[in-house]
Amino acid sequence: MIVVKNLKKSFGEVRAVNGVSFEAHDGEITGLLGPNGAGKTTTLRMLYSLLPPDEGEIRIDGLDPAKDAMEIKRTLGVVPDSRGLYTRLTARENIAYFGELHGMSRRAIEGRIKELTRTLNMEDFIDRRTEGFSQGQRVKVAIARAMIHEPQTVLMDEPSNGLDVMSTRALREYILGLKADGHSIVLSTHIMQEVAALCDRIVIIARGEVAADGSAEELLARSGSASLEDAFVQLIGSEEGLLA
Repeated sequence: MIVVKNLKKSFGEVRAVNGVSFEAHDGEITGLLGPNGAGKTTTLRMLYSLLPPDEGEIRIDGLDPAKDAMEIKRTLGVVPDSRGLYTRLTARENIAYFGELHGMSRRAIEGRIKELTRTLNMEDFIDRRTEGFSQGQRVKVAIARAMIHEPQTVLMDEPSNGLDVMSTRALREYILGLKADGHSIVLSTHIMQEVAALCDRIVIIARGEVAADGSAEELLARSGSASLEDAFVQLIGSEEGLLA
């Protein structure tokens, strides 16, 4: 579970995040929805302790990233926007390296890689170097790397960005499987179809602030709109940056 209270972050004179608060519960998918530049990625980077907040409080499974950074890394799985694979290593080596960083035994790493390879359909490329991988292959390796240590809480920053239809469908099925297993998933996106297909709760961020927070039904009722896309535009007050 994640609890965020009054989170703020500035870069010089630019206030990227300005008082963001929300909760993400176990067994649910929480969507951070907003136009490009809204503050979604900055918020996620503070959650996984890559950036320190200027103000506010964060608790992830009861831990504070500012004080318990190493412990949080054990309970947290992160799929960042950059993916960041080591291109000279194979997919298997990329995943195993992160298992070693988490202090897993070789036997445990091998068992998890076998399981993840099967779940994510990576048999055809698990032992290939990741240089030249397609976007879908890169995302699968990034997910497997993030999940190698079986974290309770999972953060994903626009994981379907650049994926084809089949890869997107497979990714959605995997995320729904994590939810069914009781994980807490926070999904940053600006794709409306992704929100509608996956999210139990939606946190709309615009200009660094929470513009609305609730289930899809609650946001539709609040905005008086017939679709999530119309509700999104109504609640942020602008069509600028909307990608559906």
